[in-house]
Amino acid sequence: MFPERFSNLPEYAFPRLRALLDSHEPGGEVTHMTIGEPRHPFPEWVGQVLSENVAGLAKYPPNDGTPELQAAITGWIARRYGVTMDPARQVMPLNGTREGLYNAGMALIPEQKNGQRPVVLIPNPFYQVYMISAISVGAEPVFVPATEETGHLPDYASLPDEVLNRTAAVYICSPANPQGAVASAAYWRELLALAEKWDFQVFADECYSEIWRDAAPVGALEIAQEMGADPERVVIFQSLSKRSNLPGLRSGFVAGGPESIRRIRQLRAYSGAPLPLPIQKVSERVWADEAHVEENRALYQQKYLAADQVMGGVPGYKGPEAGFFLWLPVEDGEAAALKLWTETGVRVLPGAYLSRETAEGTPGKGYIRVAMVAARDEMVTGLEKLRACLWD
Repeated sequence: MFPERFSNLPEYAFPRLRALLDSHEPGGEVTHMTIGEPRHPFPEWVGQVLSENVAGLAKYPPNDGTPELQAAITGWIARRYGVTMDPARQVMPLNGTREGLYNAGMALIPEQKNGQRPVVLIPNPFYQVYMISAISVGAEPVFVPATEETGHLPDYASLPDEVLNRTAAVYICSPANPQGAVASAAYWRELLALAEKWDFQVFADECYSEIWRDAAPVGALEIAQEMGADPERVVIFQSLSKRSNLPGLRSGFVAGGPESIRRIRQLRAYSGAPLPLPIQKVSERVWADEAHVEENRALYQQKYLAADQVMGGVPGYKGPEAGFFLWLPVEDGEAAALKLWTETGVRVLPGAYLSRETAEGTPGKGYIRVAMVAARDEMVTGLEKLRACLWD
């Protein structure tokens, strides 16, 4: 009586982590370095904007977002990427980007591609919603290694023609979660040329784009515009969670070609939940402000330097180009996480919990993911314990 399509899913990452660690006592004061939940301060005026617009809770919010929020989003896209988009037809606010990353598959992946079961290409390791979206629409998820050998980004062009011929969509995360790798302009050009050749869409998860070490990551939209690609070729996803330290606001957006957004909006009208009006008003203000983003980025840049100082000399250590995770090579991620917990109280995530086992193995098995979201001093203390436990 129950569907089989989800029957072989592994437990989600954090329940798996609890099962691994929680039956053991921590070996010291607990330091949480697992979940990517930003803990820097968000703009102080957020509460005021909420309170000024609380009466909006008495109304059903517009499915497509208010015109003011649509304009704030397209204004940000224009400033950040130099791309002009129609606010009424090419963007939609999201209840957190997970909603959009899932529903993009539901709204846009066809039942067949060239008369066969469609394929969705997914980097491995990956954010799990990509896989669930593919499975939900009956597509075949194909996991493509994103390893040190490939620059921690998937080499989709290396896939056989038979797979590319069936590919309906690819997910790509840049800056990458968990590795912190950034897709260069050349990478985007190659991927978009591949998408044009084989006629698939690129679902670009760019939620970490505003946290970077040396230079702002290039975006899929600006390269697509430069190449003159089909406007429907790229669908991007953005969030206020990381950029603005507002994970609880559950506010992001999807942007793309007019037909893609029309289909996503239509699905949302039947099955989704638009953002409450007070949240839309806050989001409008936050997308328009860059001062707090620059302050936030400066804090992370200090953390990059601190992590380099603590972890320098550790075999295989490489600080991230962007984002706020360290992707640390170890012999076995689960064993390392358990050792850290029982000996120091530091809590990290085994890389295998973010990967899918394939015939070539599990690319995250020999890693742990460490979130650098706590205050700098707390983060440094955790990294010092981590290094002493695993390497010194």
